[in-house]
This record gives sequence, C-alpha cells and structure tokens, in this order.
Amino acid sequence: MEPRTVLIVFVYLVLLVVACRLAVIDVRTHRLPDRIVLPTLAALLVLIAADALVTRDTASLTGAGWGLLILGGFYAALRAISRGGMGGGDVKLAAVIGLVLGWHGWQALAIGAASAFVLGAMHAIVLLLLRRADRRTRIAFGPWMLAGAVLGVLVA
Repeated sequence: MEPRTVLIVFVYLVLLVVACRLAVIDVRTHRLPDRIVLPTLAALLVLIAADALVTRDTASLTGAGWGLLILGGFYAALRAISRGGMGGGDVKLAAVIGLVLGWHGWQALAIGAASAFVLGAMHAIVLLLLRRADRRTRIAFGPWMLAGAVLGVLVA
C-alpha cells in the first residue's frame, strides 16, 4: 500500500475516534471542548500542509483553506444571528470540518455542510412528533455536523 494511503487511513481513523468522543460529549453536555477541537484543527492543518508538500499539489491545500474559512465563517454568522442557538464550539468544529471537506473538494464541502442541517432537522422533527421536545428544547448539533461531514467525504 502506498505511504500516502496509509497516512490518510490513519488520519481518518483518528478523526473517527475524535468525532465519536465529541458527539458523546456534545449530547451529554451541549459543549464541544476547545481542548479537543483546537488541537484537532492544528494537527489537521499540519497534516494537510504536509500532504501538499509530499504530493506537490497545492490545490487541495487551497481548497482546505477555503473550506475552513467558508464553513467556519458561515457558522460564525449563524452564531451571531441565532441569539445563543449556535455555540462557539459549533463554530470551531465547523472550521475543522470545513478544512477536511474543502481538502476533498467543493462537492464534499457542499454535501457535508447541507447534510448536517438536513440530518439535524430530521432529528428535531422526530423529537417534536414524538413529543420528546418542544420549540425551546436544546438539541446538540455537533453530532449532526460530524455525520454530515462523514456523508460529504463518502458521497463525494
């Protein structure tokens, strides 16, 4: 197996473990801790930059940077207008997800970003229909962001 493929598989396994941990924490506490999200972002920046150096492909690096800015910026704007509905952890996680999805390309970014909202909305609708939630119920969005990211990578 090619060394780059081994590295990519390793990165995804680590990200899967981190994503599962973040999802559990968010469901339990409605928090996405900086002590997990920020080191993940830093490590991914280094790995994606190293990938660009090894492959001599700066297009993926540029796409990753744009993904970080676009998705992170979009969530920051949502946080500004949502009156507390969107937390700072969601914004930072969006930057991480945008980085990874942008690294994969525009299609992955679009699918992953949209899927998070569709999955989160479907979950909320089911809770409302089952009368396990009302309009004021706080629902952890991090797990849906992460699930959307996985869909973005797999589908694109």
